[in-house]
Amino acid sequence: MKEMSPNEIRSFQQERGLHITGQLNEATLGALEESRWKLGDRSIYLQSALVMRGDDVAALQSRLTEMGFNCGRVDGLYGEVTEKAVKEFQKSVGVKVDGKCGPATIIALLRLTRIVSGGTPSILRESATQKNRGPALANKVIVIDPASEDHEGEIVYDIAQRLEGRLLALGASVFLTRGSSNHPSESERITFTNQSSADLLISLHIDKYKNAEARGVATFFYGSDQHGIHSIVGERFASLVQREICARTDFLNCRTHAKAWDSLRLTKAPAVRVDLGYASNEGDLERLARPDFRDTVAESFVIAIQRLYLAVEDDAKTGTLRISDLRRAGIRS
Repeated sequence: MKEMSPNEIRSFQQERGLHITGQLNEATLGALEESRWKLGDRSIYLQSALVMRGDDVAALQSRLTEMGFNCGRVDGLYGEVTEKAVKEFQKSVGVKVDGKCGPATIIALLRLTRIVSGGTPSILRESATQKNRGPALANKVIVIDPASEDHEGEIVYDIAQRLEGRLLALGASVFLTRGSSNHPSESERITFTNQSSADLLISLHIDKYKNAEARGVATFFYGSDQHGIHSIVGERFASLVQREICARTDFLNCRTHAKAWDSLRLTKAPAVRVDLGYASNEGDLERLARPDFRDTVAESFVIAIQRLYLAVEDDAKTGTLRISDLRRAGIRS
């Protein structure tokens, strides 16, 4: 691999939906490795030790999804769901059913005309799953992931506890990815969330930047222009969270953004990451230091979660619902 300049690295990171640092960190090196592979460069199959990952896997998932075969999320990882979809495709076109995407399967994929475009089947499946869960919070499993860096750990953990208490009071099952003193890795947090069979993941962070003028709240969901896919439920939830926080606080609105970070991409449930202000901004830190402000942020999350599961006709104007309204409406059970 030829040496890349900082500008080239930043351009690549932006294109892939990564943190833009200009440095060849672990996530960027992983994305560079994945970008080497185009569909047809190699045989793709399920491995027991190390899961195959790359742009070719994502392209395979996209093509199968467009044809109506359920690969789950287009994440560039060749897992059991994707292997099952490959076998179903192989059976339908009359090639050897072995779950390996080799030359014969690639040729069949290239020859067939796309029946559905834009990944609509996966979007419909995700939306249907979310709607079928119903409006009650009592049967929802929600994982809260408070970051643990020195500049943010204590504050986001406190907000996570405030949010946890409110959700438990409404009957939801709630899990935190860490306690007050432990610091699990990103992969450990992802594994914990997936093993919890979560309905939602909320990852809480506080940003920081060399320019002290940077401020405000931003929300992120899984989406990749490179692979032409996004989480429709994640995007809607991110929008609801962003709108509720901005309607109830004086945080600057830094909007919602699609990203391909592993914490969003590899989590099976719809996931959002929320950057609650900047530790490098005096005004944002003053806000977050106030207990009443943290309470307002926690309530914003609860209302956004409930609005995600409400039918459109039952929804209310942003910033107007209160937790007491949910209790009176009998949405606890």
